[in-house]
Amino acid sequence: MSYKLNKWLILIIPTVTIGLWEYIRHEFLLSYISMELGNLLSPIIVFIVTIVFLTKLFSNMERNQQELTEAKAMQDVLLEREHIAAELHDGIAQSLFLLNVQLEQAYREQSEEHYTKLKAQIHHTNAYVREAITSLRSPIKVQSLQLKEQLAQFLNELEMRMDVTIQLNWKLNDELLTLKERIDLLLSIREGLYNIKKHAKADHIWIDAFPTEKGWYCCVRDNGVGFLEEDLSRSEQFGLSMVHERAERWDWSFEIERRNEQTYFRITKNKA
Repeated sequence: MSYKLNKWLILIIPTVTIGLWEYIRHEFLLSYISMELGNLLSPIIVFIVTIVFLTKLFSNMERNQQELTEAKAMQDVLLEREHIAAELHDGIAQSLFLLNVQLEQAYREQSEEHYTKLKAQIHHTNAYVREAITSLRSPIKVQSLQLKEQLAQFLNELEMRMDVTIQLNWKLNDELLTLKERIDLLLSIREGLYNIKKHAKADHIWIDAFPTEKGWYCCVRDNGVGFLEEDLSRSEQFGLSMVHERAERWDWSFEIERRNEQTYFRITKNKA
């Protein structure tokens, strides 16, 4: 049933009900039902009709609204992945051009140093492409998204690829975030974990999330060597720039801090 039809039925049914009741009682029931009793029965009849018919219509409207919200959230995810794919395309094109230049130079000079640099560049490009493809292939189940379950599934996959112990302490209720906020928070946590995997050389990662008096707090920390945004490649900086954009979109606070030989990747929400 369409949203427009639902809306009109919700408006019309109570009106038609009270109209029919008033007509029937005045035309046929006045000798049996007094005016006082008829007036008392009118709201009761409308209430019963509302419970029987309108409750279902309201449920249909809520379901339609939920489907629209999920479709919009999925569209946002697809748009973001298009951005990632475009950045992946540019990064591969630049890397292949550089490889071509280095190949020609190494061929002319027969230099061992150039061969070493070329090998390192090939390894970097290969790792970059693999990581980007893994990110694009990792599905996000928009329908009834449960942050803790989705994150736990992703962490299990990550632990199988990394020699690292990951501790998840998740006490943040999904009700504190909208569906789109949950998706953006999950994508941001993934980006933090990818950067730890690439640069931090950590063997232990902690993920904490819990509500606060003014909102909520989420932190990914590790015991690795850390990393600075300015030291990252263009493609890696793009990933963190997306986290900054999400934080700005939802009025979150995002920061990366190195303290006590640990790196903190923090996202917090403080309600106005």
